[in-house]
Amino acid sequence: MDNAGKEREAVQLMAEAEKRVKASHSFLRGLFGGNTRIEEACEMYTRAANMFKMAKNWSEAINCLNAAIDIYTDMGRFTIAAKHHITIAEIYETELVDIEKAIAHYEQSADYYKGEESNSSANKCLLKVAAYAAQLEQYQKAIEIYEQVGANTMDNPLLKYSAKDYFFKAALCHFIVDELNAKLALEKYEEMFPAFTDSRECKLLKKLLEAHEEQNSESYTEAVKEFDSISRLDQWLTTMLLRIKKSIQGDGEGDGDLK
Repeated sequence: MDNAGKEREAVQLMAEAEKRVKASHSFLRGLFGGNTRIEEACEMYTRAANMFKMAKNWSEAINCLNAAIDIYTDMGRFTIAAKHHITIAEIYETELVDIEKAIAHYEQSADYYKGEESNSSANKCLLKVAAYAAQLEQYQKAIEIYEQVGANTMDNPLLKYSAKDYFFKAALCHFIVDELNAKLALEKYEEMFPAFTDSRECKLLKKLLEAHEEQNSESYTEAVKEFDSISRLDQWLTTMLLRIKKSIQGDGEGDGDLK
């Protein structure tokens, strides 16, 4: 089926869904099978959204998903609503490249998951929010999330290994804003989570703080290179480390490189 065919089918599904929603609101239908019609409407909106996505008609796909979300939240089915918010967030993230809107939908999804006590799913959404917030220089927001998720995971035997990454990222965000804040945060994280002290991330932070204090661009770069040779730096970490490096005097705007 070509894109035009997919769009036609999606439009038909939307129309059917709207009919069922209206029918479920009539008094007699409400007594006899109103809920079934509403369930069917939700399924149709979701199928229509998928067809619009396949046709790359992103705004119509989002409208359908929002219509389904409204019904699911009215019914108290917040887990499904949360999943739809993630789908919308992903469209904004990858197709429409509107990061502010992606953040808003990840936050809404996290709220619904928290309400349903699905903390692991809520944390996944919050970590997306934190990563984007830091990229948009909303460091305080990112710090709060990384600290919160770090504190939530550090006592869990299955998740505590990840806690060091969250404290590492929170400390980097502090570092970009203010060196002293980063030092104080690092001390706090070591106190809260003693296992952090022996991590390569914590040792790197201490080397970077020392290099920054001495305004030594070379030893800063050397410490990053050494870390990267064992644990490859992803794009987010590279961006944050470069932002810190640019604040070393004499590095000017930085040469855009850490290697």
